[in-house]
Amino acid sequence: MDPHPPPELADEFRNWLELPRDVTASILLRLGAIDILTSAQMVCSPWRNLCKDPSMWRTVHMCNPHSHWDISDLETMCRHAVDRSCGQLVDIYMEYLGDDDLLRHIADSSSQLKRLQLVSCYDISDEGLSEVAAKLPLLEELDISYCSLSKEPLKAVGRHCPHLKSLKFNSKGYKIPHFECDEVALAIAGNLPELRRLQLFGDKLTNDGLHAILDGCPHLESLDLRQCFNVNLAGNLGRRCAEQIKDLRCPLDSTDDFEFNAELDGYGSFDDDYPSGSSDIDHLFDTNGYFEFSGDYEDYDDFTDYRNFNDGDFFF
Repeated sequence: MDPHPPPELADEFRNWLELPRDVTASILLRLGAIDILTSAQMVCSPWRNLCKDPSMWRTVHMCNPHSHWDISDLETMCRHAVDRSCGQLVDIYMEYLGDDDLLRHIADSSSQLKRLQLVSCYDISDEGLSEVAAKLPLLEELDISYCSLSKEPLKAVGRHCPHLKSLKFNSKGYKIPHFECDEVALAIAGNLPELRRLQLFGDKLTNDGLHAILDGCPHLESLDLRQCFNVNLAGNLGRRCAEQIKDLRCPLDSTDDFEFNAELDGYGSFDDDYPSGSSDIDHLFDTNGYFEFSGDYEDYDDFTDYRNFNDGDFFF
């Protein structure tokens, strides 16, 4: 066999270590924090050194809800990722993990944070988010979806985060039981006047709450009210929304592009009540419906096999 493969085959065996540093960094960033910390950084010394560069940790995405990782493992990894950023973290996403202590660690280590995304983070409390708001003066985007949080943190965010331009405060939409609540809407209207983008998927606000938002947030350009089944955009309110809001998503609009599960558990699709293509400006609402190793390792399949290594650079 010819020891020198033809050029077209040689390309298939290109040494990845010869790639420019910025190209390698771009590839590794696509793996995410968990794969970098548990796999990629152990491939070779150049990759390990690159993975310790703070610029690799400006964005941290921690989401692994249905794997073999324990929540405590994911939270430890999240802390280490934040520490590696050396204060350069600007965007963090957490799903199904996190508590007030972790959130406090993030805020204490990340004064440059501009985007905070919390999804199904049930152990983060109103008091925890309210406390850290004062430590995030540059925050521009706050995304909260399916969390056990109320209106209270929004007041603190309004006081301490003057650059906030985008808010998502999403919950599960229900037709039954019928329940109206304008507390979140009024907190937004009274404390976040500089908002440009607002998503209130599944909120229980009424027309009164929507009126307050339109009055209190005069710079609002994008408003998502999908599955806000207490809002009726017929008449003057619908016309005002259409005139004031450039990008308006109405309560009955399609949820196909919504990033989370938008099914109405046990109550059927809202579209069952109205024919396809109907606009909610055309209908009144049914009030009854509603996460450094040195040396060589051969098997990293089981996280517990190497979590106790002690090399001074990693957290286990």
